[in-house]
Amino acid sequence: MTVRVVVGGALCRDGRLLAARRSAPPELAGRWELPGGKAEPGESVPEALVRELREELGVETEALERVPGEWPLRPDLVLHVWTAGLLSGEPAPLEDHDELRWLRPDELDSVDWLDQDRPAVEEIGRRLRSTPDPTPAPGRGPTPGRTGARADGSPGDPVPGP
Repeated sequence: MTVRVVVGGALCRDGRLLAARRSAPPELAGRWELPGGKAEPGESVPEALVRELREELGVETEALERVPGEWPLRPDLVLHVWTAGLLSGEPAPLEDHDELRWLRPDELDSVDWLDQDRPAVEEIGRRLRSTPDPTPAPGRGPTPGRTGARADGSPGDPVPGP
């Protein structure tokens, strides 16, 4: 049996990790994940990450570094997680998600992560606590105006939809 890679993107900005709430399929709807998807035949995992983040979030990114580990999703699928740098665009929930949030390290437990994403999220949280932004895009500093509490007082900054 051929095992296919699903790649998740740990997109960080201003010391926060982007979390995406699933809207489909029904068994995953309402839970949170690192956005991404399956690598297509002949496509490298970093290429798949860039394509998936473009399709799901409408942003241009670059794959930076693989987070150590891999997590089985089912017998024919395994999850790899990569850090990603945001090159252009503002993330929006375009496909398979209905909400996005930028979460500080102390807010990572405020959402119901998919089980397979939890180990990578914990590792990214450790990195965020030790370095304010572990995945800056080359030549770009923090984006102004992206900090502060949500209007309703709940954790994480929501990202507006399209």
